[in-house]
Amino acid sequence: MTRALLAAMIAAALFLTTAAGAAKAEDGYDLWLRYPPVEADAAADYRASATLLVVAGESATLGVAADELERGLSGLLGATPERAGAVSRDGAVLVGRAGDAAVAALGLDLSGLGAEGYVIRSVIMDGRAATVIAGGGDAGALYGAFHFLRLIQTRQALTNLDIREAPAVNLRLLNHWDNLDRTVERGYAGQSLWDWHKLPDHLDPRYTDYARANASIGINGTVINNVNTDALSLTGPWLEKAAALAGVFRPYGIRVYLSARFSAPVEIGGLDTADPLDPRVQAWWRAKADEIYALIPDFGGFLVKANSEGQPGPQDYGRSHADGANMLADAVAPHGGVVMWRAFVYDDGVPTDRAMQAWDEFVPLDGQFRDNVIVQVKNGPIDFQPREPFHPLFGATPETPLMMEFQITKEYLGFATHLAYLGPLYEEVLDADTHVRGPGSTVAEVVDGSLFGHRLTGMAGVANTGSDRNWSGSQFDQANWYVFGRLAWDPGLGAEAIAREWAAMTFTPDPAFVEPVTAMMMGSREAVVDYMTPLGLNHLMATGHHYGPGPWVDDLPRADWNPTYFHRADAEGIGFDRTASGSNAVSQYAPDATARFADPAQIDERFLLWFHHLPWDHPMPSGRPLWDELVARYDRGVDAVGEMRRTWAGLADHVDARRHSEVADFLAIQEDEARWWRDSSIAYWRSLNGLPMPEGHAPPAHDLAHYRNLSFPHAPGHWD
Repeated sequence: MTRALLAAMIAAALFLTTAAGAAKAEDGYDLWLRYPPVEADAAADYRASATLLVVAGESATLGVAADELERGLSGLLGATPERAGAVSRDGAVLVGRAGDAAVAALGLDLSGLGAEGYVIRSVIMDGRAATVIAGGGDAGALYGAFHFLRLIQTRQALTNLDIREAPAVNLRLLNHWDNLDRTVERGYAGQSLWDWHKLPDHLDPRYTDYARANASIGINGTVINNVNTDALSLTGPWLEKAAALAGVFRPYGIRVYLSARFSAPVEIGGLDTADPLDPRVQAWWRAKADEIYALIPDFGGFLVKANSEGQPGPQDYGRSHADGANMLADAVAPHGGVVMWRAFVYDDGVPTDRAMQAWDEFVPLDGQFRDNVIVQVKNGPIDFQPREPFHPLFGATPETPLMMEFQITKEYLGFATHLAYLGPLYEEVLDADTHVRGPGSTVAEVVDGSLFGHRLTGMAGVANTGSDRNWSGSQFDQANWYVFGRLAWDPGLGAEAIAREWAAMTFTPDPAFVEPVTAMMMGSREAVVDYMTPLGLNHLMATGHHYGPGPWVDDLPRADWNPTYFHRADAEGIGFDRTASGSNAVSQYAPDATARFADPAQIDERFLLWFHHLPWDHPMPSGRPLWDELVARYDRGVDAVGEMRRTWAGLADHVDARRHSEVADFLAIQEDEARWWRDSSIAYWRSLNGLPMPEGHAPPAHDLAHYRNLSFPHAPGHWD
């Protein structure tokens, strides 16, 4: 063998090795639906349970379910299951609906499932072992198919299955704050998914993958335009674009909704008023609803932001939120549509605590809304902060259904580069006890309708998706989309169990990876709270873009946009007094909750400075004075990020190099920015209180002027 030939063979081998490695490289596009082959020692057992695929009926959605099962089983098991018209041997998977003959013949109890519920059952059919996935309707069969694949993805047994699931909440929606120019308000993952200019004629395959991902976690609706909407969204050309998207989403059980601009009758309708009690306005909206439903027969309805942050609304005409919502509800009611009316309202001209304004405006209207209106309420009374107490409206309107609004995109939690798993935040709010009907009256029971007997229920998440290849701007932000959908389906699933599930499907089910990553995820949001807004502080972010710290900001045109409005720090102390001696916002909660929040000795210290203005030397449960405790929390947050970096570095053998490197880079950014938050905040507080650094804690790296002079005019997600 000549040296030239040997060199050529070595070069070829290296090329093939490199090519094979490149083929395995992942970028996050497949999300939790990767379907890589199971381990060789488990593959045979799984294959034995899924050798044959039988579809019991015909519909577009059943076709999608069958295709997904084939796709998933082929990838996971390394062999494509044979499609057949009947169960002819052991190991068949039968997917269908309650009314399909093959499913009905099994005599299963499918009552109470509704169209979206399903059972997965190990059965004997004609003497042969099989698994049946039976939905109450089309969507249920599809959701059941994804659940079945999830069992394999997370390495659960497929024997003796007896699973019964139905969603706890009716409307499980993403809210896209996407604009018609493809910018995304508070979006950190590139442009909008919707390429409006090319719609309706070109349907990007990504739209289908978006629908698949949502269906896999039970999301059944999407509001495709920003709540700060342009009235053009309701004009003919744009409705045709929305109809094209609806056509893609329909087989996946996903309805399209639109944010409606309240002043549309004036802006695009030629009227001189948008007064909801004016018959001409009412007729205009009825005609607009008819036009929409002619194009989108399963259109879900409208989401409305009104009389908030300068948006038009019924109060412009001396009317109430109920007047506005009911007018729109009457327009969509003949078609089965709903109106989701946002309770995020505040007015700088109202001389009261911003945290109190939604309660003040909506509680007097309880019982005045139409049956197809649901009021959409943010999880806390301010604005998606790293930590807030639950919104006082939850439990305060027994005659009006309330819909939870969470933020999936991390507007106030470090954008895409900070690892902050939001499952614990969602769970903390849903598990919060309102005490409105005694102990145990949780927010989740308000949201799922069980506390007051409401049938119209919902949960919305402000989406974090965009045109970035990995969908959400970072690998771990995918988990926030995932956990939102899973908790919207069942608020009792548990954030930790969902994190474990997501990690197994997104990376590897190896416990050596899943367990440390789950622990890292579960502590990540608390780390962000510690280095940004410890002990109940909130809204300390810089102006406009909300990137980085700005506790010193006090020059904005509205008082309630300034961080100084929220922390009230001075030489004597820190925190917002919301007790009876201050704004008395605490009184908006049920008496038992009020008593707990109002007493510094009883309150959970995580909410201490939300409800109390306390002296810097206030004694804390740790035995430290408040100032020392505050500094310790900042340091704890920074240290936690450092520990996350070390954990992730030790898992390189479990993750493909591309995704591991990206996460490592982002964790390095997060650690640097956590120190920035810590140092700049401490420097500012010291400028007010003049106190020395507690023993054992390092002073900030720079003086306050350095941090105040930092500027980021082009930070992503900026909103003017």
